Amino acid sequence: MTLALEVSDLRVGFDYPRPAVASISLSVDRGEIVALVGESGSGKTMTARAAIGLLPSGATAAGSVRVDGVEVLGLSERDLADIRGDRVAMVFQEPQTALNPVQTVGWQLRQALTRHRRLSRAEARRRAVELLTLVEIPDPATRVSYYPHQLSGGQKQRVVIALAVANDPALLLADEPTTALDVTVQREILELLVRLRDKTGAGILLITHNLGVVAEIADRVVVVQLGEVIETGDVHQVFAAPAQPYTRQLLAAVPRLDAPGIEAADARTAETGDHATPVVLVDSITVTHPGRFGAGSHTALSEVTLQVAPGEVLGVVGESGSGKTTLGRAIGGILPTAGGRILVDGHDIAALSGKELSAVRRRIAFVPQDPSASLNPRFTVAESIREPLEIQGLGSREWRARRVTELLSAVHLPTAFASRLPHELSGGQRQRVALARALSANPELLIADEPTSALDVSVQARVLELFADLQSELGFAALFISHDLAVIRQVSDRVAVLRAGRVVETGAADALFAAPHTDYTRALVDAVPVPDPDRHRTGRLVVAV
Repeated sequence: MTLALEVSDLRVGFDYPRPAVASISLSVDRGEIVALVGESGSGKTMTARAAIGLLPSGATAAGSVRVDGVEVLGLSERDLADIRGDRVAMVFQEPQTALNPVQTVGWQLRQALTRHRRLSRAEARRRAVELLTLVEIPDPATRVSYYPHQLSGGQKQRVVIALAVANDPALLLADEPTTALDVTVQREILELLVRLRDKTGAGILLITHNLGVVAEIADRVVVVQLGEVIETGDVHQVFAAPAQPYTRQLLAAVPRLDAPGIEAADARTAETGDHATPVVLVDSITVTHPGRFGAGSHTALSEVTLQVAPGEVLGVVGESGSGKTTLGRAIGGILPTAGGRILVDGHDIAALSGKELSAVRRRIAFVPQDPSASLNPRFTVAESIREPLEIQGLGSREWRARRVTELLSAVHLPTAFASRLPHELSGGQRQRVALARALSANPELLIADEPTSALDVSVQARVLELFADLQSELGFAALFISHDLAVIRQVSDRVAVLRAGRVVETGAADALFAAPHTDYTRALVDAVPVPDPDRHRTGRLVVAV
């Protein structure tokens, strides 16, 4: 039988010295899931785009890429249009940008179907409903008339998958298909991909940097670094005995729920004392968002109570819409509360004057999810770090310059980086600058909102270690917000679990993850991908064939 995909010595270059893909060879058989793993810039996505004929303008490609027996490289745009969707289709990382926001789900499915088949409008609609049923959308006959904004994130990704399998392609290219999803939704999408593979017989090239996801569903794994394949083999073999140091590094960097934290939680909390005044006390707060265009208001947080002790890291976990980010913004005084109190160092922030509130806010700093969006692109690294000090009028010019140097050293960046602009830094380096900026004025509380979710696994590991080292050295308290339970387990002393705006469980990190009390927390813990294919094959993922 013809291979779904056969890539031989693929080379992709642009007008700069290092090629995007130096030499990649791999194959995907029908009914097989092959994972292509590596860090950003390793050539994963470029390989997939070559297979579907969507290389960026200015790219030159050499070698061979055969999809279902057809050579793709060198085909005209007209011939490529006939292949896309029919022989090969792509499942994109972000469904929100893959779907047309002004057309219904059914219209988009009909367009995909009639591009390659002669169907009447009624036949196309009937097939659209069948596809939504195939990807397990509830009430598909109704939701076929929905617009994308009327669906949840997981449902939108299911629609993207339905579009991809509409014409029974031989090959599915899944480019980070679960990165933007909550852990429970991610689990559902992974199970769905396996079921679709079994039903349709399509080959799947899974592009990801998440080795836990690879362990859950892949048959074989191909590891790439700097545009070259450095290791390939059966997923059990590679995970059990990786031959290359880079593969071992990737596996070692994956955060795990069953691994000890960076520093023992008990040791850190013991230093703060049981009777210290909390840095932050949240007392039964409610936050509502006003409705738009006549819609009713939405309660984002309802009677939430928690506290953060001096020197403590409180992890806040929950799915999208649970209120995690709203909680951080309310504590920072950015969002007003509709009820309850927030005390910072014993001061009710709602009762403070403007000047007093500004003084309290100086004790709080934020580390954003995406530093490239928070750093001024026209500011150098030094200017970005120095800006909070200048706004608060702290120290002399000479002291601020010394402070910038101290902070660059603290986040393990060379002093020479002070003159660089954000676009000259990697993602991990930009996050280090964001950390240095947040710590510049010695805050008592750091609010970190998904600070590592956009990073590769090895970069994430280094940033988490840096966070723990700085927290231990400087002693600030932290509210660490994430939907990644393994990350929270690694850095937190205590954990608060949010669901639909309410705290459903709190406790010491070790105890909570080892023996959660609520069904919801147990479901979150059970859904975390484990980077161990043998453990997964013995019952973690039950797939109905």
